[in-house]
Amino acid sequence: MAKWTPFPHAGEFDYTPASLKKQWARLHAGDAEPLPKDAAVLQAWAHYHNGNFQQAAEEGLAAGGDGITVANKATAIYATYLEKKEKTRLDLFMQVAERAQAQAQAEPQNANAWYWNAYALGRYSQGISVAKALAQGLGGKIKESLEKAIALAPKHADARIALGAFHAEVIDKVGALIGGMTYGAKKDVGLKLFQEALKLNPGSAIAMIEYANALVMLEGDKKMQEATKLYEQAAATEPQDAMERLDVEMAQAELED
Repeated sequence: MAKWTPFPHAGEFDYTPASLKKQWARLHAGDAEPLPKDAAVLQAWAHYHNGNFQQAAEEGLAAGGDGITVANKATAIYATYLEKKEKTRLDLFMQVAERAQAQAQAEPQNANAWYWNAYALGRYSQGISVAKALAQGLGGKIKESLEKAIALAPKHADARIALGAFHAEVIDKVGALIGGMTYGAKKDVGLKLFQEALKLNPGSAIAMIEYANALVMLEGDKKMQEATKLYEQAAATEPQDAMERLDVEMAQAELED
């Protein structure tokens, strides 16, 4: 594995397996991942929450089983926020998508296997262009995997965010009529998913950011004020781990532009 770009705030978070157990419910309100029983997997999660994404991915893969999920999350979040080279980013997303697909086939009841497959394909689609991805048939796979994740884990806030973003992006790219008829994308469904996600995980900066983006995509300038307010709330959130720190920074950077 080539050396990954380090998390820019090394040392800001210092979770140990013991302290992580205490904060698990709060830190996993987004992905509804159960607390792992395997000590090696818990240690990989501690690396993940501290921002040691490469170590988390390597240790998660080495542990196998539930460790695949931490490896997928660490890789996907790293690729989303920190990888500078576009080709490497896309390659990492495809690695996650393939691993998660194999995991979903082996464990069809594992909500996060379906979720990380969809998340990685969604980010890959944004990288190659949503229109191109839809032409390749990725839209149906993403929607189906996210709906499966929500059915398996009804409190999965992050799957709702991703599915809400799917509805918004499809309508934004192909229009409401074709989006609805061809891909099952609906504006009211998309917006409701974000509202549900924020009810399940009220402090989620990424939920606020993606909801703001969707409002502008679906409603245009008339929702700009509401979107800006959501960005301001996201930027003022107190991050509890490395991923949340990167979300908050993204909101702050957007407001400065």
